[in-house]
Amino acid sequence: MLNENFVIPRSVIWKEDYVSLLNQQKIPQVTEYLELRNIEDVWEAIQSLKVRGAPAIGITAAYGLALAALQDQSKSLQEFHQNLQKSHDYLASSRPTAVNLFWALDRLMKSVSNAQTIDEAKSTILKEAILIEKEDEQVCQLIGEHALSLFKDGDRIMTICNAGSIATAKYGTALAPFYLAKEKNINLSVYACETRPVLQGARLTTWELMQAGVDVTLITDNMAAHTIKSKDITAIIVGADRIAANGDTANKIGTFNLALLAKSFNIPFYVAAPLSTFDPSITDGDQIPIEERNPEEVTQINGIQVAPKDVKVFNPAFDVTPNELIAGIITEKGMITGEYKEEIKKLFSN
Repeated sequence: MLNENFVIPRSVIWKEDYVSLLNQQKIPQVTEYLELRNIEDVWEAIQSLKVRGAPAIGITAAYGLALAALQDQSKSLQEFHQNLQKSHDYLASSRPTAVNLFWALDRLMKSVSNAQTIDEAKSTILKEAILIEKEDEQVCQLIGEHALSLFKDGDRIMTICNAGSIATAKYGTALAPFYLAKEKNINLSVYACETRPVLQGARLTTWELMQAGVDVTLITDNMAAHTIKSKDITAIIVGADRIAANGDTANKIGTFNLALLAKSFNIPFYVAAPLSTFDPSITDGDQIPIEERNPEEVTQINGIQVAPKDVKVFNPAFDVTPNELIAGIITEKGMITGEYKEEIKKLFSN
C-alpha cells in the first residue's frame, strides 16, 4: 500500500511572468519564496546560492533566459537573437562548475534557432524551459526507482551535500530513493553529513527529508568514518555537478573523502545523476573547473567570525572522485558500472 501522506518540497516554480524560488539561504529558519522578475534577479540567485543543486540551477537559468526573451523589445529577429545571446552569456557567468547550467541555456538557444518571428521565438523558449522542468521531474523519479532497487528494508545509507527535491524539479537524485521508499513504506535510514563550509547537508538535506518524515540523522563531516563503523552503514550515495567522459565525478567538497572511506570499509559508493550532468567534452576529472568561493564561508558561521581575521583560506566548493572509487553511476536509463568510458559512450550513442 502506498503512503501518500508526506510532503516533497519544491524549489523552482514558474508563475506566468516570474519565477517563484525557494530561498535556500534562509532554510531551515524561514521558508521564503522569492519573486525573480528579471534576468538580474536570476543571476544573483544562482551566484549567491539562493538556488543550488545542478538540475535546479539549470531549470532556474532556463526560466531566467525565458524571462529575458519575454521582456525583450527588439524590433527585428536578428536583434532578438543578439540580445538573447548576451543574456545566455550573462547567465552562464553565474556559476562555473554545474554543467546543467550551460546545458539548459544551450538547449534553449537551439530551440529558437529556426524561429521565423520574435513571437514564435518567445513562445518556443518558454515552452522549452517548462519542458526542461517536467523532464527533470520524470528523470529524478526514474533515478530514484533504479537507486531504490539497490537497497533493502532496514538499510542505513550515508550522503553529503543536498541532492534532493529542492536541488531539482522534484524527488532529487541521491535523495530520490528515500522519497520513493517512504511512499512504498520501505524503511531506510539516512545519515547526512553537515557539509561544510556552508552546511547544505545540515540546513537543507535534513530539513527536506524531515518534511517527508524520512528517518534522517545529522553528523558532522569528520564523524563519517566512525559513523560508518559504529552504525553499520550499508552504502553511500551522492549527487553530482559534473561527470567527465571517463566517469570522474565532481560533487560538493567532502565527497572524495567519503569515496575513500567506502573503499576502506568495503561498502558501495554510488553517484546518482541525470544524463544532463555528464560532460563528454571533458576527458577526465582534471579538466573540470573547480569553483573557489569566498573565504568568509570558512572563517565565519552566520556572519560570526570563528577564525583569525587574516588567516589564509583555501575554499574549493567541489572535489573530484576518481571513477575507480565509484561502484555505479545511476541515471534515468539505469546504472552503469565497470568501464565507465565505454559505458558513457554507449549512453550517449543510444
